[in-house]
Amino acid sequence: MVAMAKQMDDMGMNASEKKSAASLAAIFSLRMLGLFLILPVFSTYAHGLQGALEHPELVGIALGAYGLTQALLQIPFGMMSDRFGRKPVIAAGMLLFAIGSVVAAMSTSIEGVLLGRVIQGSGAVAAAITALVADLTRDQHRTKAMAMIGMTIGVSFAVSMALGPILNAWIGVDGIFWLTGVLALVSILVLYMVVPDVQDAGHHSDTEVTVGNFGRILSDVNLLRLDAGVMILHASLTALFVVLPMVLVNLNLLALNEQWKLYLPVMLLSFVLMIPLIIVAEAKRKMKQVFVLSIALLMGAAAMLAEGYSSLMWVAAALLLFFTGFNTLEASLPSLVAKYAPAGIKGTAIGVFNTSQFFGAFLGGVLGGLLYQPVLHNYDVVFWVVAGLFGVWLLIAMTMQQPPYLASRSFQVQLSGDIQARALEQKLLSLAGVAEAVVILEESSVYCKLDSKVVDEEQILLLTSG
Repeated sequence: MVAMAKQMDDMGMNASEKKSAASLAAIFSLRMLGLFLILPVFSTYAHGLQGALEHPELVGIALGAYGLTQALLQIPFGMMSDRFGRKPVIAAGMLLFAIGSVVAAMSTSIEGVLLGRVIQGSGAVAAAITALVADLTRDQHRTKAMAMIGMTIGVSFAVSMALGPILNAWIGVDGIFWLTGVLALVSILVLYMVVPDVQDAGHHSDTEVTVGNFGRILSDVNLLRLDAGVMILHASLTALFVVLPMVLVNLNLLALNEQWKLYLPVMLLSFVLMIPLIIVAEAKRKMKQVFVLSIALLMGAAAMLAEGYSSLMWVAAALLLFFTGFNTLEASLPSLVAKYAPAGIKGTAIGVFNTSQFFGAFLGGVLGGLLYQPVLHNYDVVFWVVAGLFGVWLLIAMTMQQPPYLASRSFQVQLSGDIQARALEQKLLSLAGVAEAVVILEESSVYCKLDSKVVDEEQILLLTSG
């Protein structure tokens, strides 16, 4: 009972955990700003580079190129952080990102910028940052820390959409690349001067990839459906921004440096519209319905762009629908992965999911680059293909079951062997609301999937602290 009381007293994050979560969220935010700031302004800039006239497809490929190296390297970077330490691997990744930014900033050809974007993506530190968060937070507060980082992604994206055109007016796209390089170096200073040192590093199956779990993850139809969905989502986003800035400029709808006046109100209003959808999905347990509705909004928005891209008001309305659906899905997809992933292997599920997301960004750049022909101004072709991709996703989503409304929890345990571990699992599974329980002795942890509206967590604390 004393141990349980102590755990109950530790319900809040301590000062070190708050500092760790906030500083790592800041590093993640600086990195995401570096990737997102050029999204609304890159296309028009890149078409003026040497070689873009002869090879216009390279514009889209350069926009999405970072996704390929991100997809290939983010899991290996996470594994390297287990071996060489979190901070050195994160610092190396941010240095690569800075080098890629400088290469892109100094390049006057589309090939040079493409190379810079590839190098930027090779600084794939997401998994290593997540692992460091897990090292620096206790099990019961890890979800809160991860949520803080998740929020920074959405905020960074929204800020970038409005800030990118403003910065372009002040310093140009090459200046934005220089800025992102400086931000990457600043993040290294934050890493070593602000983020606490790890006292007890270890592997955490709920946040890190475990190689032995790939088979289970890649054979799970529910998770594969989500992986395909996030790939389509980010492929479509990148493909749209291969042509959307060109539409606004070439049709004299809105000058590039004025486009923040479109993106800022659209992003703000879409966040407002997203909130009730998330509440209905989670609190009212209507996840599938909201999920399908959001994809339908995306498909409708792409079709609206295809049919009415010559009208600024029509584009604004389409973007409002698009970003309402996009933001809702960005918030709900990781939650769905956590709900479907078996206890104890969520980290691997998230790793595969993130890889799919980055690869989708690359595919979207390739798709947009190959489809758009500057001489023909065939913007509608890209928009219709994106609408078709969302239509495919809609059909896939309609086959999904209502997800299990289970939360993931992890607790530290001190057990002497396999017999005790199996006994604890059975005791936990006997509790009302506990659907899964897995003890991993190597981590001294037990991972549970539970219904938070049913389970009595005091009973779990009592069992795991005994």
